[in-house]
Amino acid sequence: MRNRPAFLAAASVLAALWCAPAVASPETVDFTDLTWTEIRNAVQGGDTTIIVPVGGTEQSGPYIAVGKHDVRALLLARRIARAAGHALVAPVVAYVPEGGTSPRTSHMRFPGTISITPATFRALLSDAAESFRVQGFTRVVLIGDHGGYQKDLRTVADTLNHRWQGKGAHVLYVPAYYDVVPGAYATWLRQHGHAAEVGMHADLSDTALMLALDPALVRTQALRAAPLPTAAQGVYGGDPRRADAALGQVGADMQVNATVAAMQHDATGRNSP
Repeated sequence: MRNRPAFLAAASVLAALWCAPAVASPETVDFTDLTWTEIRNAVQGGDTTIIVPVGGTEQSGPYIAVGKHDVRALLLARRIARAAGHALVAPVVAYVPEGGTSPRTSHMRFPGTISITPATFRALLSDAAESFRVQGFTRVVLIGDHGGYQKDLRTVADTLNHRWQGKGAHVLYVPAYYDVVPGAYATWLRQHGHAAEVGMHADLSDTALMLALDPALVRTQALRAAPLPTAAQGVYGGDPRRADAALGQVGADMQVNATVAAMQHDATGRNSP
């Protein structure tokens, strides 16, 4: 051994590590909670789907913390991964397009918002997805908790699916994860006596979802005592003051079920219309 070049000895050590017996992984679906050998073993054992939860750091009125989308996307992605099986959850993407900075537009008009350009956002997602592909993940699932960048998620998926043809991997963008909130969930709330309280942003549904998933991010006491919030405060329509966790759990279940169904029906890798 001592006569062999150093680099050959190092290569032998690396090969031994790579082929080391599998060790039981922790009971987690979080990519960042695992070691590289545990991730290798998970992929070799069939966990070849990686869910990329996309959030966004933005103002959500005076009563919901600015990390709303990040926390919700991560917590729901964990539920989706466990329900779908054979999936891990990537780190949440917290930097997303939220408006211009000069002049300040959209949510960037308020403190607490972080925005990047759509081009930067698409490049970030594409590079991350490529990182997952080369280490053995064969399906990258994109879910986005904010409406403003849904078209960018579709563009990334379509671009990578074209680029990855013949490489044994694909991207599944799941629009239903987001669409059920202003769609089926909003309809359910209206049908159950909350029609006037459903708005566009930081409304009843937004607040209820947050209370169901992480109530510490809602300033509940102040909200209950507040007058009706306005657009000047970052609440766009509706009335969040009667939101509760039970209402939010309905919407969260809808998001999980819609995403798992899309993953289960993903036979070819093509995105649904």
